[in-house]
Amino acid sequence: MRYLWKYLKAWRLKIMLGMGLKLSATLLELLIPYVMEHLLDHVVPRGETAPVLLWGGAMILLACCVRFVNVTANRMAVLIAKENILRIRRDLFHASLNLSGGQMDTVGLPSLISRMTSDTYNVQNFIRAVQTLGIRAPIMLVGGIAITLTMDTGLAMILCIMAPIMIALVVFVSSKGIPLYDRVQQGMDSLVRIMRENITGIRVVKALSKEPYEMRRFGGANSETARRDIKASVTMALPGPIVTLFLNIGLTLVVLIGARRVNDGATQPGVILAFLTYFNMILMGVMGLNRVFMMLSKANASAARIAAVAEMPEDLPVLPEAEGAVCDREGYLVFDHVSFSYPAGERAEKADAKAFAGGARQRCLKDIDFSVRRGGSLGIIGATGSGKTTIINLLMRFYDADEGHVFVDGRDVRTWDPDELRRRFGAVFQNDAIFADTIRENVTFGRDVDEAGLRQALEDAQAADFVYGYGDGADHEAAIHGGNFSGGQKQRLLIARALADRPSILILDDASSALDYRTDAELRRAIREHHADATLIVIAQRVSSIMGLDEIIVLDEGEMIGRGTHEKLLRTCPVYREIRDTQMGEVE
Repeated sequence: MRYLWKYLKAWRLKIMLGMGLKLSATLLELLIPYVMEHLLDHVVPRGETAPVLLWGGAMILLACCVRFVNVTANRMAVLIAKENILRIRRDLFHASLNLSGGQMDTVGLPSLISRMTSDTYNVQNFIRAVQTLGIRAPIMLVGGIAITLTMDTGLAMILCIMAPIMIALVVFVSSKGIPLYDRVQQGMDSLVRIMRENITGIRVVKALSKEPYEMRRFGGANSETARRDIKASVTMALPGPIVTLFLNIGLTLVVLIGARRVNDGATQPGVILAFLTYFNMILMGVMGLNRVFMMLSKANASAARIAAVAEMPEDLPVLPEAEGAVCDREGYLVFDHVSFSYPAGERAEKADAKAFAGGARQRCLKDIDFSVRRGGSLGIIGATGSGKTTIINLLMRFYDADEGHVFVDGRDVRTWDPDELRRRFGAVFQNDAIFADTIRENVTFGRDVDEAGLRQALEDAQAADFVYGYGDGADHEAAIHGGNFSGGQKQRLLIARALADRPSILILDDASSALDYRTDAELRRAIREHHADATLIVIAQRVSSIMGLDEIIVLDEGEMIGRGTHEKLLRTCPVYREIRDTQMGEVE
C-alpha cells in the first residue's frame, strides 16, 4: 500500500473531507433508531399529535440528510478513485514503454496487460471502498454497540461478546486471502497469454484446423484460473455466513430476553425495536468490514504487481561519456569483440517480477567484431536463431553486451541518451506492428513528416501505387495488425515508416521476405538513390537482398564464420556459397 499512498497523499484533503462527510452521515443514521425509540416510548404514550409529528419529522429530516450527505461523499470517493487510477495507469504504461529488453522478457507481455487491466481495476475498487465502506462499516459496528450500551446494558452485552469473535474471524480470513488473490492474478496472466496468442495467430489456428486443440488449451487455463478464483472467493466469503449466524443467534437472544424484560417492566418496547434496528446496522457493519478486507486482499496483491513494474529499477543506466569505453577503431558503427547471452529459465510470473532465477544463460553471440563506415552498408545472413536480430538489439541498446563494446559514431552506446540514440535509427523489425489507424499515421508515427515526405517514403518503399489506389489515399484506415493488407503491403508500409524521417542509420530486419524479387530490387534501388547517406544494415534470408552491399557477415550459432564482400564469401565461406547455390540454382 506504500505505492498507493504516493498517489493518494496529493488528495489527502479531499479524502479527509469525503471521509468526514461519510462519518457525519453514518452518525446521523445511527441517531434514527434512537429517535424512533424516544418517539415510541416517551412521545406516543402522551397522546399528543404535535410532538409525534415533530419527532416523526425529525426522523424524516435525518433520513434526507443521511441520503444527501452519503451521495455527496460517494461521488467524491468515485472521483478520487477515478483520478488516481488514471495516474496509476498512465505511470504504469510509461514504465512499460521504458522497460529494457531483459525486463520485458522477465515480466512478459500478458502479465503487463493483466496488470494494466484487472490489477488496476482491483486497486480502483479499493480506493473507492476505503473512503465509503472503510468509514461507514466500523462506525456502524462501534457506534451501534455504544448506543445500545446506553439504552440497555444487559442486552448490549450480547453484542459485546459476539463482536470481537466476528472481527477476529474477518481479520484472520483476510490475512489468508492475499496470497490466494496473488495466485489468481498469476493465472490471469497465463489466460491473457493464451488469448493473445490465439487472437494474433487466428489464421494459423484456422488453417491447421486446430480450433479444438486451442479450445482445450484455453479451457485448461480458464478452469485453473476459475479454480484459483473460486478458492480465494470461498475463503474470503467464509466469514459472511458465520457472522450472519452469530448475529441471528444474538438477535434471537435479544428478542427472547427483551420480551421477558418488557414483561418484567425492566425495559420499554421501543428499546427492543431499536435494538433490532441496531442489530441490522451492526450486521451491515461487519459485512462491510468483510468486503473491505476482501478488497484489501485483492488490492494489496494487485498494487504489489503494479509497483513491481512501475518501480522496477533501470537496468540500462546512461553512463557519463567519460566513463564509456574508448573506440580506437574507425567506423560509424563498431562491434568490438562483443559476446552476449540471454538469461535462461522460466519467465518470472510472480508479483515481484524479479529476474530469472539461477545463473544459467543461453549464449547467443560470441566474439562478434566488425565496423561499418558512415554511409556504408552491411548485410547479415545466417540460419534462424544464429543471432542476427540480437546484433540489432545490442546496437539500439535494448540490451547491454556481456563482453566487448558497441559504438555508434565513436561513442559507447551506454553513454547515449536512449531517445537521442534511437532517433538516429529507422528500423523495420520482424513481425513489426501495423496499428489500427490511418496509413498516414502508421507511416508518420507522430513525427514531423510533411505530405511531400510521406509521399516520397511511400514511393521509395514501393507502396505508393497501392496506397494512392484507395479512394482516400493515405487516409485509408488500417485494420488491427494490418488485417486488411497483404503480407507484402504490410512490409512496404513498415519500410515507408522507417524511411519517412530520413534516418542516419537504416535497419531492415528481414523486411523484404514477403516481397517479390522485382519489388525487392526496386526497393534496393530507391534506397541507394534517395538514402545514400544513410548507414544501412540489412538482415536477410535472401542472398539477392544483400549481395550488393559493402560487406556481409555470415553467422552460425552466434559466431561469425564469414566476413567480406559477396565475391569474397563465395570463395572463402562454404556456408554462404551453399546458401547462394540453394537459392539461385548456381550449383557448381
